Amino acid sequence: MIRETNRHFRFDWITIFLFFLLVGFGWLNIVSASHTGETINYFDFSQPFGKQLIFIFLTFILIILILAIDAKFYERFSSIIYIISMLSLVGLFIFGKNVNGATSWYGIGSFTIQPSEFAKTATALAVAKYISDLNTNIKLFKDQIQTFVIIIIPAVLVLLQNDTGSTIVYGAFFFVLYREGLPKYYLTIAISVILLSILSLKFGYVITSIIAGVIIFSYHYLNKKILRIYQSLFLLILAIGISFGVKFFYQSILKPHQQERISLWLRLEKDPEKLEKMKQTFAYNLNESEKAISSGGITGKGFMEGTRTTGKFVPEQHTDYIFSTVGEEWGFLGSSFVVIVFVLLLLRILHLAELQKSQFSRVYGYGVASIIFVHFLVNIGMVMGLIPTIGIPLPLFSYGGSGLWAFTILIFIFIKLDSNRINEW
Repeated sequence: MIRETNRHFRFDWITIFLFFLLVGFGWLNIVSASHTGETINYFDFSQPFGKQLIFIFLTFILIILILAIDAKFYERFSSIIYIISMLSLVGLFIFGKNVNGATSWYGIGSFTIQPSEFAKTATALAVAKYISDLNTNIKLFKDQIQTFVIIIIPAVLVLLQNDTGSTIVYGAFFFVLYREGLPKYYLTIAISVILLSILSLKFGYVITSIIAGVIIFSYHYLNKKILRIYQSLFLLILAIGISFGVKFFYQSILKPHQQERISLWLRLEKDPEKLEKMKQTFAYNLNESEKAISSGGITGKGFMEGTRTTGKFVPEQHTDYIFSTVGEEWGFLGSSFVVIVFVLLLLRILHLAELQKSQFSRVYGYGVASIIFVHFLVNIGMVMGLIPTIGIPLPLFSYGGSGLWAFTILIFIFIKLDSNRINEW
């Protein structure tokens, strides 16, 4: 009887511990970034940290519900979950509420919820279900196309709502497909397109085309048995086409604020006065974030002692720029601690994914790790100025109920799936 009871509590407690460690430390930093006076009431539910406490409390209820549902439910109904999630994204075009320029929210009074956060979990389930199907072979082109369609549908819907940050996250599924046998040339294509895009914007399409031609034909003469002359010419034409296309997309499709962010990142503006004006207009958050992080030094200024944080120099610091609070108040050591905990969480999920006996559970586990990794990488890179400014939260850390609940669902579904492996006798 005791043995049977213990089976219900056999979950991966390491993952659960890392989850709550990030949530708890994140809440402390939300307190620092959002409190307004010297005396603080931690249960002031009119403040972001008070509201986040409510979100965290509801998270416990959500976890109990997720773990109480039979693991087979998530695989069996993954397609239905995906369809419902896509319908919720489509509904935003009719009933959506515009927040900061993105129509990504449903508003019910003062309460808002962002379905695009939950769509990532639904997509991870759908991809895992399709790839684990007996008739699916990801090495076949037709199955690759169908898998891409599952991923592209939510990405396009989110992009049309002007939520570029969430759209980029869907690129995380490339890692999942690569693990399951996606041909390596897709990786080569992806890297090549990224490099061509950066070079085209930085140096222009003429110089980029010349560089591409030199590389392609040098490779041709060194590997004539692999790459024929007509193939080399085709690759050169394709490279020139991408270079022209990137320039057109940048100048004619992207909105002015998106152009400015990329321009600042690549230092495209040569006029010092215009560059400084752009920094003040479009990179104010980033500049203040970098100052806050650098002012923290090795050990930081202490909890709620950050002058730039308490002075509200960084707008929206409790959301996308929460890591700047860590840098100022906890310093390099605190920042390193956060990075290490995230890395440990990712490694743990990947380790558990490889232990799965079910392909569905393994693919879903890789989806979980990939989504968290892209969120983490993009947010930290944005806050430190390593990549262009993109509105994307730090998982389990940034303020917000939708983000916290979405990542809770994402992670604890995998914990439930993994418990089937643990509880097998």
